Amino acid sequence: MSPETKPHLIVVDDDDRIRSLLQKYLLRNGYLVTVARDAAQARRLLQGLAFDLIVLDVMMPGEDGVSLTRSLRAEGDSTPILLLTAKSEADDRIAGFEAGADDYLPKPFEPRELLLRITAILRRNPTPDPTPVLPQVLVLGPLRYDIERGELKHGDATVRLTQTEATLMRFFCQHPGEVITREALVDHLGRDRAAHGGSVGQERAVDVQITRLRRKIERDPKAPRHLQTVRGAGYMLVTD
Repeated sequence: MSPETKPHLIVVDDDDRIRSLLQKYLLRNGYLVTVARDAAQARRLLQGLAFDLIVLDVMMPGEDGVSLTRSLRAEGDSTPILLLTAKSEADDRIAGFEAGADDYLPKPFEPRELLLRITAILRRNPTPDPTPVLPQVLVLGPLRYDIERGELKHGDATVRLTQTEATLMRFFCQHPGEVITREALVDHLGRDRAAHGGSVGQERAVDVQITRLRRKIERDPKAPRHLQTVRGAGYMLVTD
């Protein structure tokens, strides 16, 4: 596991010895670990760094772990939280869960159990893949397509699209460089037409609409550069 893929944990505990032991143990077991001595320091770290999990002691001077958990959730922070505490009564566990904690481990605990609980939480809350940032304007040779406005322009002149052509362009622009099957296009056009009281198109009708759209976006519609046919698969929009 490379450093880039290691989960990054923050351990928040006012006990210097426990904090140091947990940091060393978790580092040896493949995690990146940052430590904080209290809620105030944890807040400062959370503002500047992204963590995969918060290991949080409940009994701390000042703001306790349950209060910090409740506050983070109220602020919209969804980072998984594992609470550590010497309290093991049901009411205390319930208070932690109601505040928004993902799990609760009473002290003293076996280090191995801590690892298993961390693994289980991270498995339930995998780090999402970064959302790709799509361009706002697609370049198709001399044409520009404004995705937000749904406008196709050649220089300053607007190229008029029919409703079906505009629907196809929006759909292709959501998946640039991806092969889209005829079935998917039929389904998408069908939903769009249903919303306007029309009927579901068939694959041949989609081919006709693709041909018409090519006449507006291709320099040579018979040898398309941007709206390509992928034999046996469907169509793909290729941008500059």
